[in-house]
Amino acid sequence: MTVEVKRLPILLERDSSRVITRFFSVGDDQRVRGILARLLTIPEETVVTLLAKLEDEYQPLHADIDDTFREHYAAVKQHITHQDAVSDARRRFIGACFTMEYAIESAALFNPSMVQAIDQSSVPPGSVRFLMSLRATGEGHISSIVFRRGLIDADGTVSVNPPGRYSRPTRPATPDHFDKQEFVRQLQALDAWTAHAQDILSQLGDQFTRAELSDAIDEMRKRSTVTGALEESNDALLDLTQANYQIPLEPDADISEAVIFPYSENEQHGIEDLRLVRFTDDDGSERLYGTYTAYDGARIFPQLLDYAFGQNVAVHLLTGESAKNKGMALFPRKIRGRYAMIARLDNENLYYMESDDVRVWDEARLLCAPKFPWEVMQIGNCGSPLETEAGWLLLTHGVGPMRQYCIGAILLDLNDPSRVIGQTSEPLLVPTGSERIGYVPNVVYSCGGMIHAGKLILPYAMSDLATSIAVIDLQELLDSLAP
Repeated sequence: MTVEVKRLPILLERDSSRVITRFFSVGDDQRVRGILARLLTIPEETVVTLLAKLEDEYQPLHADIDDTFREHYAAVKQHITHQDAVSDARRRFIGACFTMEYAIESAALFNPSMVQAIDQSSVPPGSVRFLMSLRATGEGHISSIVFRRGLIDADGTVSVNPPGRYSRPTRPATPDHFDKQEFVRQLQALDAWTAHAQDILSQLGDQFTRAELSDAIDEMRKRSTVTGALEESNDALLDLTQANYQIPLEPDADISEAVIFPYSENEQHGIEDLRLVRFTDDDGSERLYGTYTAYDGARIFPQLLDYAFGQNVAVHLLTGESAKNKGMALFPRKIRGRYAMIARLDNENLYYMESDDVRVWDEARLLCAPKFPWEVMQIGNCGSPLETEAGWLLLTHGVGPMRQYCIGAILLDLNDPSRVIGQTSEPLLVPTGSERIGYVPNVVYSCGGMIHAGKLILPYAMSDLATSIAVIDLQELLDSLAP
């Protein structure tokens, strides 16, 4: 490739010492009751001594450890007959027994995305502060999202700050009320709009609560013979009440300590490959969007993270005929008054999509198919398109012989991004040396870079294991893409 790519001496590696607390599920209710019975027989003075030792040992890693203990006690207290007789110390000790640590990035730290940070205070002239998201993977190959901050100087020098002292899992909250029309649309998108689901929702009003839905399901159970198919439909109805949720953010919280861990049933086996974009609306207002893939262990679901500055983060299930497969990447502004997206619907080609609703995607047209040997198996995007005077710069990944992933680029027409006006015939970035060694060999991959000081700053993952950063002269790249 004639375009020079400068690999920086930056290496973001997995760190097994970064741990969060999770509820320790031990199995069925009978086992829980047996454990609680044993815990209730421990002498009070022993409980107090053991609890003090636990707090001394774990508070340096988890500043809110007592709150976690109380929260996990609350999850099992319904199995205790005389709850009023349980002291606060014993409650916390019981909660500790149903608590575990989880090393969020013990297996890998990869697939980065980078955007200009919201807070640019105290930044030196000509520099810009960035926010980077990364996919962290731990035990059981469960993926979550973590963040780093850093600075790009006026000359394009990049530095990445270490994460904060703690790792704090976010605490999502589900809505209290649901709109039936929207609920039905999402059931249809999940292929869960069964006759049974229709019968249950027919008992509910246009607005309903999760409790009302649960009561309607119980009433239907009384009138119908319970089968596996009906229970699957019931589970799908209840799971959907958690698919869209809010993530409260604490004021002045250190984003590098935040961990977005799987919450809904759709996400239970992982949150994968967040593609961040700083979006500017027609009225000039800005917000952060992020598209990602939720995985339930069998199916994938495209999801949208929406952060209007100063508010809670909202998570939504993306729906519509074209909301499928992996790798949806939103444009940073509307195109002719409509939201626009790059996606891969068929696991092979790139598509251009437009919509009037950022959460509903029905329209799609083929943008680009595999063309060169290094991408002969399939192509996809490497993050949201970047706007330049020459056109929309879309970084891509291609899969070729030996399942090698390389990174290239496409240039889209500025006014009509459904039209390709330039493309790299050879990849910009090919895995070499130690980059070829990892959990998934022979892969370089990115979920999005940014432009600053005439440079393309491209964070990239190496074989699904670790992360580095490359810098490319923007004009040199654009010249190579000229039609």
